[in-house]
Amino acid sequence: MLRRYFIATALVAAAAGLSASAWAAPAERTLLVLGDSLSAEYGLKRGSGWVALLEQRLARENRPVKVVNASISGETTSGGRSRLPALLAQHQPTHVIIELGGNDALRGLALVNTEENLAWMTQAAQKAGARVLLAGMQVPPNYGPDYSRRFAALFASVARQHKAALVPFLLKGVGDVPDAARWFQADRIHPNEAAQPRMLDNVWPELKKIL
Repeated sequence: MLRRYFIATALVAAAAGLSASAWAAPAERTLLVLGDSLSAEYGLKRGSGWVALLEQRLARENRPVKVVNASISGETTSGGRSRLPALLAQHQPTHVIIELGGNDALRGLALVNTEENLAWMTQAAQKAGARVLLAGMQVPPNYGPDYSRRFAALFASVARQHKAALVPFLLKGVGDVPDAARWFQADRIHPNEAAQPRMLDNVWPELKKIL
């Protein structure tokens, strides 16, 4: 009888352990944001940028995602490319948002180099096991219609070729509206605090699909 009791107890304990593991919470994922001043809270109060708002939304929705914001004001695609390998090794992200390219345009860098750098970063992140979302950018019409069109199209091209997710224009509803000035800081380049929720709303639908 005593032997049967111990066997039964062991079976119950094993079943309980199996049940617990089957219902365990999903493993935490890590989201790396590699961006420029648009993601680095340039000129904003700390914690008010769209990346910080994203972190808050993930917490409210009980999504176990650790957000690592590796954005630097003034960053170009070549700078992001040089930094990315170390960031991938350090943080081992499951998801990567690449928000770069705007400073390439401001500096008049060759579009072919911007596209090549974005493609390289996308592939590097994917090879490291991460799913990638590209945050597209557009430039004002004073750059010339041909340059503006080609610049906007390169993000879609990279996303399509490498099967990455895409936000066509991070500043949709901010930089392309009649009252755009109200959404920007005094420099007319960097979005203000009021614009940050709009930027998050542009990112969220596409990011949610790959989380």
